[in-house]
Parts: sequence; C-alpha cells; structure tokens
Amino acid sequence: MIHNKYAYVDRFGGVYEHSPWVAEQAFDMGPPDPAELPAIMRQIVEDAGKDAQLTLLRAHPDLAGKLAKTGELTNESTSEQASAGLDQCTEEEFTAFTTLNERYKTSFGFPYILAVRGRHRTEILENFRARVDNTPEVEFREALDQVHQIAALRFEALFMG
Repeated sequence: MIHNKYAYVDRFGGVYEHSPWVAEQAFDMGPPDPAELPAIMRQIVEDAGKDAQLTLLRAHPDLAGKLAKTGELTNESTSEQASAGLDQCTEEEFTAFTTLNERYKTSFGFPYILAVRGRHRTEILENFRARVDNTPEVEFREALDQVHQIAALRFEALFMG
C-alpha cells in the first residue's frame, strides 16, 4: 500500500482522464487498499455531482481528433486509441470522426466517449453513429459508464503491468 499522497496520486491519478481529484479523494479516505480502489473511485465519481462529472467528461479527448494527430494525448489515451486502429484511419474515416465529434459536442457539450480497447475503428464509428442521436440524459449516463469502463481497463493495466 502507498502511504504518500503524492506517490499515490502519481500512480492512480491518470485512471480517470485528467482528473487526479478522484485519486486524491480516495487517498484522503484511508487510503484504500488497491483491490478496493476501482469501486471506491467509481463511487467518488458517482457521488461528485453533475458539474464535476461534466468536467470529467470534458477532460476526455475526441476520438481520432486533432490531439491524436498532433501527439498531444495522454499516454493512456494514445495507447487505447492505437489499439483500436484509430491512428490508422483512412481520410474518409477521419472525416467521419471529425464530423461526428463536432455534431456530438454541439448536442451534448462533451466529447463522445467509448472504451475503445478491444474494438476496431469501424465498430467504433458504428457505435458513434448510433449514439449521436441519443437524448442528453441517456448519453450523459452512457458517457459516465464508458468513463468507468476506461478506468477499469486502466486499473487492470496498472495492476497487471
């Protein structure tokens, strides 16, 4: 168990994209045993309120967006997007992602979020097209669920790697 807050946040602060406050709150609770940490951090996000949740959603990058093209993603996001082949989009696919990203952000006020590890970019585009017409309430919940799934995959990588 890590007993230094800075080391703890350094290790777990990136699990929720650009949101070290989640790990900081988890540490301040105990700190929790690493085996309990995924559930505790999930609950912290669920209890945080809509404003904090919206800030968390907005911390996520566009899929196959300009940050990916310029190499400005976090290491975790770079790896996740590359695993789905998003770094190998055709020009047509990149245009589709760009158009969908803009439409989605205009509709919902945050980027489209999907746990992409283990998925192919064509499957992601299909999911994107289906979700862009959701209601704001449905999509907010889906985006939070996807953030939790991404966090679970990142925890798995931390504990296995």
